[in-house]
Amino acid sequence: MRGVTGRLMLLDTASLYFRAYFGVPESVKAPDGTPVNAVRGLLEFIDRLVKDHHPDALVACMDADWRPQWRVDLIPSYKAHRVAEEHEVGPDEEEVPDTLSPQVPIIEAVLDALGIARVGVSGYEADDVIGTFTALAKGPVDIVTGDRDLYQLVDDEREVRVLYPLKGVGTLQLTDETWLREKYGVDGRGYADLALLRGDPSDGLPGVPGIGEKTAAKLLAEFGDLAGIMAAVEDPKAKLTPSQRKRLDESRPYVAVAPKVVRVAGDVPLPQVETALPRAPRDPEMLDALGTRWGLGGSLHRLVATLGA
Repeated sequence: MRGVTGRLMLLDTASLYFRAYFGVPESVKAPDGTPVNAVRGLLEFIDRLVKDHHPDALVACMDADWRPQWRVDLIPSYKAHRVAEEHEVGPDEEEVPDTLSPQVPIIEAVLDALGIARVGVSGYEADDVIGTFTALAKGPVDIVTGDRDLYQLVDDEREVRVLYPLKGVGTLQLTDETWLREKYGVDGRGYADLALLRGDPSDGLPGVPGIGEKTAAKLLAEFGDLAGIMAAVEDPKAKLTPSQRKRLDESRPYVAVAPKVVRVAGDVPLPQVETALPRAPRDPEMLDALGTRWGLGGSLHRLVATLGA
């Protein structure tokens, strides 16, 4: 596993099965009436991704903990609005549609039977697993996600790009540093600072009041990075408006802790797994049983054929 040298594809699995769930009608059901729209949609996504992008290695990265306590300790509002149920011990439960939750174990069982590496690490989000695999990769990396947070990993020199689904996965935005600079005025490394300053209501990140995306991009262009901006607050000659200076100064407690929350970890203790794209199912009997029980039909057969090809 360490240092994959071919093209590595990393799936932000939850992001993709959420998209599949909302993109495939709930009328797609197993013989017993259980909705399997997310399962079938995800299998079709993977089939299309393998056909179109030819990865040598593939990892389905999972959220073992979607809201790690170490992030909440730093910023208590982090993803707080998405908590469905709090637990004294172990991760809080995320608000997930009632008919999606039962499909997640089916997805996991099918990936395991196919032999597609599935990695989640206790205390970390899928983003952190993706960040660590990316840091270890020796060759090009394609990160497939509907989460813009991972733009921070884009690195043209290392051939790391984000494939962002616009419509299913047939239409993907290939996000490289040229695209980031045109859209946001920053490169991959600068995107985390931009996100931190701007804030992100969907993740419960407050940002710096009064500093939106365009202002954040201008400040980063002027002062280089977050450290440069905060140094400018101290410098009376620096080109900051009085209101920017005041708001940045008042936001020091947030700015001090936010980088650790916003930046994905690159040092997650990954398990040893076989990441090579499987050419044949790891457990054909189990895969047949799952396919029959859950009525996965053509979605599963097409993916098995694509992997075999």
